[in-house]
Amino acid sequence: MSRSPHLTIALIQTSLFWKDKTSNLAMLEEKIWEIKEPVDLIILPEMFPTGFSMDASELAEPMNLLICKWMKQMAAQTKAVITGSAIISERGQFFNRLLWVTPEGKVSYYDKRHLFRMAKEDETFTPGQKFAVFTLNGWKICPQVCYDLRFPVFSRNTWKGEEAAYDFMFFVASWPAVRTSAWDALLPARAIENLCYVAGVNRVGKDGNGIDYVGHSGVFDFKGNDLSQTEKEIEKIEIFHLEAASLESYRKKFPAWMDADAFTIR
Repeated sequence: MSRSPHLTIALIQTSLFWKDKTSNLAMLEEKIWEIKEPVDLIILPEMFPTGFSMDASELAEPMNLLICKWMKQMAAQTKAVITGSAIISERGQFFNRLLWVTPEGKVSYYDKRHLFRMAKEDETFTPGQKFAVFTLNGWKICPQVCYDLRFPVFSRNTWKGEEAAYDFMFFVASWPAVRTSAWDALLPARAIENLCYVAGVNRVGKDGNGIDYVGHSGVFDFKGNDLSQTEKEIEKIEIFHLEAASLESYRKKFPAWMDADAFTIR
């Protein structure tokens, strides 16, 4: 399937109610309905129903319960894929799971591989083992979660002939303000090295642990150019139109992928 000429994505940068699923889903539903133009993909922050909490035993739910049902409803009503991560329980384990929900009700997922040990996430959650690529309108899309941004080997783009493993990579995050400089540096780096579009969706506000977040969500093209046009540190909904022709043209004119080092880790 060839790529559609454009992929239209909406990033929702917002504050979150601390450990309050009902309030967060109601708030996000209102924000989703603020999107007035048709979009293909709506991206929410990391742990959007609860905030970034290690209280998994209190907050986790199995697949196909409240969160999945809400995402299915939103996807069906907007006719867009809805994605973001939540605390999911499965087989006695907890996962920081990115859910990818289509308008038809299909649910796919990616479990966060790199767990943030400085917050003891690795003591609470089970790391994901599988690399994921989703397809939307012919675009191949690589999902990642927050701390994954610091570890590019696992998510490195690979090529078969002139065909890339993915065209667009996105990160959903709860990335604290104190490390914003790393966020701002690594997002364009991932776009440049992988010859793809990259989006980062971070939250704003203060969480229940007193940690501040300043957003800086946005999209970078394959040259590392920042495509965002609005303020970085406020609640916002921003829409981007990714262009297949520009991506394909640049990959042909600057085929750095042909000189990439071969390796296998997956």
